[in-house]
Amino acid sequence: MKGTVPFSSYQKLAIALLAVTQFSVILDFMVISPLGDFLMKSMNLHPNQFGIAVSVYAFSAGISGLLTAGFADKFDRKKLLLFFYTGFITGTLLCGLSHSYYMLLAARLITGLFGGVIGSISLAIVTDLFAIEQRGRAMGFMQMGFSASQVLGIPIGLYLANLWGWQSAFLMVAGIAIVVAIIIMFKLQPVNKHLAVKHDRSAFKHLWHTIEKRNYRIGFTATALLSIGGFMMMPFGSAFAINNLHVTPHQLPLLFMVSGMASLIIMPLVGRLSDKIDKYKLYVIASIYVMVVVVFYTNLSAQPLWFVMLFNVLLMAGIFSRMIPATALTTSIPDMQDRGAFMSINASLQQIAGGVAAAVAGSIVVQKTKYSPLEHYNTLGYLIVVISCITIVLLYRVSIMIKAKKSKPVEAIPELAV
Repeated sequence: MKGTVPFSSYQKLAIALLAVTQFSVILDFMVISPLGDFLMKSMNLHPNQFGIAVSVYAFSAGISGLLTAGFADKFDRKKLLLFFYTGFITGTLLCGLSHSYYMLLAARLITGLFGGVIGSISLAIVTDLFAIEQRGRAMGFMQMGFSASQVLGIPIGLYLANLWGWQSAFLMVAGIAIVVAIIIMFKLQPVNKHLAVKHDRSAFKHLWHTIEKRNYRIGFTATALLSIGGFMMMPFGSAFAINNLHVTPHQLPLLFMVSGMASLIIMPLVGRLSDKIDKYKLYVIASIYVMVVVVFYTNLSAQPLWFVMLFNVLLMAGIFSRMIPATALTTSIPDMQDRGAFMSINASLQQIAGGVAAAVAGSIVVQKTKYSPLEHYNTLGYLIVVISCITIVLLYRVSIMIKAKKSKPVEAIPELAV
């Protein structure tokens, strides 16, 4: 094992700010899943309608990322972050003011147009500020936004939803995001070193230049398939827990809190581990583990709360043990002058693939009445196993690419066929 490179004081500040930013964005996206059972019952939605409500955010986020990818490397990344974060806050406020299904769809579309780009900008900033030897730990702290949303945000959001309706959860997210935006404005330094790498390509040509690279396309494909696997189960997680596993709505916040607290402990450990051992090997081990847990979990029937909590912790640990090394690998593919465009396209494909997965999952899962068990949820588990096997092959090619990039000059690296 090799030693780790310590963070500077400013790197610690930057990753903390980015992690909090991710917390608010992820909370906005993730809170709709635990609110799923509330929404489906209060608005009389079928699973396919709820799947569309989840996927419309993802589709709009993906389209926005593609439209902005060509411009991503032409501006200070801090200014880009603040611009899209402001739009995200506006969309989230509109979600909190929605009182019908179609108003909610429109608000989620606006939120996705802005919020979906924030993750790619944050990843580009991390890649600019952190060396490859530090990036696993940096990604681990970034992913803690997910865990923090489960430990703090989602339980509080569910509590507010029980008191004042599901709209109050989105108003809470908007309030948090406003505070975060103010802190970023004054604390984060400009991120503009990439502007020193001059090129005369237009935004469209820059976008096309990024897409046409075969090595980049391997990373795009791997990311898209990873997203399909992740989005398959997530939208109906709370509905499955309540209607199939017999978790009560009052127990649901505790379920998310316990799995989130476990993730807060596990994620930094996985980040450090991915900086000490081969990232691809860690990904393969975690993928095999996830396949086993997913198949078992999606076939469960009514269980005690402690048993459901245990399996949620095991499942989250496996998912993030895959995500951290995979993200560290794919974000190492682009050259500095292409990072913003690469991250935007990568995030766009991730969102679009997730939207497709949520819509497909909504068409597979069936619920006969509001209170009936979800049917065919285990089919999603089997699909995830197939997709995971494909991503293992793709990430192997990415791993070879990164090792070649570290050992040879950039221009000497042959592009892999895709």
